Amino acid sequence: MGRILAIDYGKVRTGIAVTDELQIIASGLTTVSTKDVIVFLKDYLLNENVELFLVGEPKQLDNTPSESEALILPFLEKLEKTFPKIPIKRVDERFTSKMAFQTMIDSGLKKNQRKNKALVDEISATLILQSYLYSK
Repeated sequence: MGRILAIDYGKVRTGIAVTDELQIIASGLTTVSTKDVIVFLKDYLLNENVELFLVGEPKQLDNTPSESEALILPFLEKLEKTFPKIPIKRVDERFTSKMAFQTMIDSGLKKNQRKNKALVDEISATLILQSYLYSK
C-alpha cells in the first residue's frame, strides 16, 4: 500500500501532508514555495510510494468554487501530466486555515509562532488529509 499525499495549494506557499504506508495516520510533511512544488514532489517520489494525491478544493459557503480555484486548475493539469499514474482527488478545504490556526492556539503555540504562515499551510494540508481518511 502506498502513501496518500495531500496538497494545500496556495499562491505563494503550498502545504504538504502525508499518510503512513498503511494510510492510518496523517502527518504534516512540509511547506514549500509554490513554484517548487513539482520539483519537490519529483524528489519525494524517488524514495516514497504515493498512490493518491489529494488536492484541496476551495469553495465559497454557497458551495461554488472560490477565486483561488483558478490558480489551482493549471497546477492540477501539470500534476496530472508529470505523474500520470497517480490519481488525483479533490477534497473540500473550507475552513481548514481557520481550523489550523485554532489548532496552533490549542497546542499552546505562542503568538509569534502562530504568525508562521508556512506552519498554517502544513497543518491545513494535514486537516485535508485527515478529513479524507475519516470519510473512507
